[in-house]
Amino acid sequence: MRTFIAIDLSPEIKSRLTALVERLAPLSCDIKWVRQDSMHLTLKFLGEVDDRQAALVEELLRTIVPKYEAVPMTFKGTGMFPPGSKSPRVLWAGAEAGPSLVPLQEEVEGGCEKLGFSREGRPFRPHLTLGRVKSPSGLGPVLREFEQSCDESFGEMLVRRLTFFQSRLRPGGAEYSVLKEFPLK
Repeated sequence: MRTFIAIDLSPEIKSRLTALVERLAPLSCDIKWVRQDSMHLTLKFLGEVDDRQAALVEELLRTIVPKYEAVPMTFKGTGMFPPGSKSPRVLWAGAEAGPSLVPLQEEVEGGCEKLGFSREGRPFRPHLTLGRVKSPSGLGPVLREFEQSCDESFGEMLVRRLTFFQSRLRPGGAEYSVLKEFPLK
């Protein structure tokens, strides 16, 4: 099964992000927008795991997560990867977290590496993917509107748990289901 570890967002934040996507979607023909029920902040993508590996990941999270307190997060602004590009691949909303999120993510990353999962090659940059650009053709109008959201606030939440998700690839896009949740202290 295909899996990842993430922070699930509050319904209010998902709703505000969806409102932005709904403003942008009519302006572009070749962006795969993230559906509201699929919005999350990924801490570690694991890829394909078998039942034994999933059990090891669950045990790892059971030992790491309770050491950390709930994390305050603010979702604000927009950006793209690569930054400043006229042909971006990803459009995202910004995520700012309390100081414990990076150590938590680093401990999850390191623990997963010890279980045999590859370490991410790039530094962790908290963000929420809103859309993946399939083709830069006709992207101008959506980028102009998107840039107007660079200071927009999407809300705040207190992260109280990490979620181990399964991802099923479907013709209409990935569908996510919760395998297990791990509460922070």
